[in-house]
Amino acid sequence: MSDSHPPASADDPDSLPLLALLEPAAGLPSWPGTIRPLVPEDQDPLQALVAELRNYQRELEIQNEVLNYSQAVAESASERFEALFASIPLPLLVIDEHDMVVQVNAMAHAAFQPSENDRLLISFLPFVHAQDAQRVQQVFAQAAEQGRALAHEVLFDITDQIQLCCDLHVACLNIPQQNGTPSRQFLCAVVNQGPLLAERRALQERNQQLHASERRLESVINSALDAIMCVDQSQCITVFNPTAAALFLCSPSDALGSPLNRFLPDASRALSFAPLTTQAILGEMTGLTSNGREIPVEVSVSFERHHSGDTTTVFARDLTSRKKAEAQRNALESQLRESHKMQALGTMAGGIAHDFNNIVGAILGNVELAKADSLDNPAALESLREIEKAGRRARDLVRQILTFARNDKPERRPLQVHEVMQDAARLLRVSLPPAIELQIEQLSPLPLLMADPTQVEQALFNLCSNAMQAMGEARGCIQMQAQLLRPERQVCERLGLTWCNYILLTVQDNGPGMDEATQQRIFEPFFTTKAVGQGTGLGLAVVHGVMRTHGGAVDVFSAPGLGSRFNLFFPLPESEVLLEPQAHNTAAAAPHLAPAAHEAHANAACHVMYVDDDQALVFLVQRLLRRRGYVVSGFTDPHEAVQALRDQPQDFDLVVTDYNMPGYSGLDLVVEALEIRPGLPIALASGYVTAEIEHAALAAGAKALIYKPNDVEELCATVHRLLHERD
Repeated sequence: MSDSHPPASADDPDSLPLLALLEPAAGLPSWPGTIRPLVPEDQDPLQALVAELRNYQRELEIQNEVLNYSQAVAESASERFEALFASIPLPLLVIDEHDMVVQVNAMAHAAFQPSENDRLLISFLPFVHAQDAQRVQQVFAQAAEQGRALAHEVLFDITDQIQLCCDLHVACLNIPQQNGTPSRQFLCAVVNQGPLLAERRALQERNQQLHASERRLESVINSALDAIMCVDQSQCITVFNPTAAALFLCSPSDALGSPLNRFLPDASRALSFAPLTTQAILGEMTGLTSNGREIPVEVSVSFERHHSGDTTTVFARDLTSRKKAEAQRNALESQLRESHKMQALGTMAGGIAHDFNNIVGAILGNVELAKADSLDNPAALESLREIEKAGRRARDLVRQILTFARNDKPERRPLQVHEVMQDAARLLRVSLPPAIELQIEQLSPLPLLMADPTQVEQALFNLCSNAMQAMGEARGCIQMQAQLLRPERQVCERLGLTWCNYILLTVQDNGPGMDEATQQRIFEPFFTTKAVGQGTGLGLAVVHGVMRTHGGAVDVFSAPGLGSRFNLFFPLPESEVLLEPQAHNTAAAAPHLAPAAHEAHANAACHVMYVDDDQALVFLVQRLLRRRGYVVSGFTDPHEAVQALRDQPQDFDLVVTDYNMPGYSGLDLVVEALEIRPGLPIALASGYVTAEIEHAALAAGAKALIYKPNDVEELCATVHRLLHERD
């Protein structure tokens, strides 16, 4: 081969070497397009061809190395994919266009074929629940168009008893083919949502419980009877419930953001204990309403620590009702103590009255006898009448004390209030100092009052007497006023009275007055501010008892240096019909102790037994009845009287016995006397006749009850009636 070849041109493709005609594979490193000849071009052509062939061989070797490297890289990537596909903790499936399962990992086998007896994992769509089948097909179509798609909460039927709820992730893979178009495969990742859904449901239930708890807490706070306030670290109010709004007279919108010391100035200082404890009871303190009024409250606090800051809850309880209840309880306790004192006073008065009644009875009886013997001596008769008047007053006072102490109903009759005031004034003017003026005033026309005149007169007398003693030798004035009024409801509630018309008797003075401590004890029995020997302390206690027995009340207004005013409220029911009192002559008529001749002759055949432990009273009754013509046998020992009746039961026509004798009761004598002689008239005498005594006496067989000390006419009339009513 002598012909020489021209050198190859780079622009002529026919002149390119063989290596240049082979295009490098995609992804391989590029090879230069021009190869330098190994021999100079001006040498032998054969040598040039050999050199070119060697060059081509070297190029092929390099290309083989590149192909081997690419194959190794591809195999490594495939191994990594297989390892990742097999070990990823998710069920993974590769599905072709015809829903045939090409490849699955172990997690997919465990999820879709948990046991060998389950159906084979050949196709994917048969495992999808019927309600989600169409949605899953749309997901595959979307993945084919967009490359990937997602379906949430797809239900898979694994077995008849097992179902899975999972999220389905689908990715479309285009697999190239040597001939034809690339084929499609789908990589499916199944994310089991069971645990997540269970956790999600648990969280939802917990959130619902938290919301329900918040609503319950809000309801409890809003309906709590205590005021509840929450404050932040700067002691500004963040929660203000309706009770707090009602207690402090402030709306929640106005209270929120306000400092705590606006309502509880003392509690705000106690919040410094927050680092030391979680709860604290601050006790009773004073709160302030929005208008500045003070209210008693009981406060406790609770300290709560959070990551976002500390919160303090303040509980305030209104003590106004408790204070009022305590005041009422103290008042009731005072009334109970007073009741016990009244019972003690009644017991003492009963013992005193037994002896004192006998003394007064003896005085009155002997006065009657002396008056009958002094008809021809006007001066002595006048003195005896004054003695009798004093004795009757002593008798009435004893009855009044007993009525007051034992809370018995007074003997009421219609009376003119102005006349009672005048009678009390006549008694007062005897001992009224010259420097003290006594005034009587009737402010309005008054109806008749149903009351015990002696008790009303005694109440006025005691009040005026106390006023005189309080003023002493100083110049002053005492006023007695009477008026008809209907008090305000608040006054009636405070005094425990019904809301009706009242006759108000007022005794007012301009003396030194009383302080609060004295006013709280003035109605206690035996309490007195006078020196020893100048007062017994029963005056105002008697006034209180008089008003209580009449269904009224006494009200006191006094202050040091401003005098005192006592208001006596006597109820005047509208339905009560008051009759005009009968005119009577205050002068006592001379007793007619001397009986007519035929009466004395008739009484001479009557034998009366009188039994009493007081010798003076027995002697008096004997003299009284003997002047009436009766035969009288007196006994101071009830046992001797019973024995005399047992010895001669037919000699006695009437028995009059005392109720209370030492070691013996008049009721026992009544029973024994009737056992000895059934049908014998018996009268029972007592210094204090109660309903219980009357019932027991009548049940024992007594025919009459006589109140001691009795009038002579009353005693004689009772004896005459019983003797002439016998069978």
